[in-house]
Amino acid sequence: MLELTAVSVSLQGRRLFAPVTLTVLPGQVVTLTGASGIGKSTLLAAVGGHLAPGLVMEGAIRLDGREVTRLPAEARRIGVMFQDALLFPHLSLGGNLAFALPPAIRGRAARRAAIAAALETAGLQGMADRDPATLSGGQAARAALMRSLLAEPRALLLDEPFSRLDAALRDGIRRFVFDHARAQGLPVLLVTHDAGDAQAAGGPVWQLGPGGISIVS
Repeated sequence: MLELTAVSVSLQGRRLFAPVTLTVLPGQVVTLTGASGIGKSTLLAAVGGHLAPGLVMEGAIRLDGREVTRLPAEARRIGVMFQDALLFPHLSLGGNLAFALPPAIRGRAARRAAIAAALETAGLQGMADRDPATLSGGQAARAALMRSLLAEPRALLLDEPFSRLDAALRDGIRRFVFDHARAQGLPVLLVTHDAGDAQAAGGPVWQLGPGGISIVS
């Protein structure tokens, strides 16, 4: 379970949005909407521990009952997917996935097996040596999700990850992401402007505005 308690972000002493209190249950996808520039992505950055220099977070974040507010991003066990897949261009597809493997998976054979299994799950079997630049948008999105999941996160943040996909791909990739998150019991916080994303998510929809957060549906 992911719990936000009175979370706000300030720049030079000025709050960017009113404090947000929100709970996301295991396997639930909560959608966050709101006008451009209102602070949705900044809120996700605060939860994930990726705030830009100069921004200051107040409030508390708990994951599975453990407070992670002051932990660095790599210690929070919170995965993130963005609009762009952000695969490392200097690594092969397999190398990208290997980057996320936890230290508990040791030995070349075990790591290769984990990568192969992830590629098969994503429908990318046999592509370990592919250059990420040669992947389609849908393939890159699936690879980015598997890289996030290989790191064994306990929550997932989605910052408009489907917005750059064409209509033919969007529905399938949404189902792929949501189904995998639910299967692993991950609480998911989705930022989007697209009503179709919110409908596919199937969870509550909240809107972030100047006065704070309010339930939409």
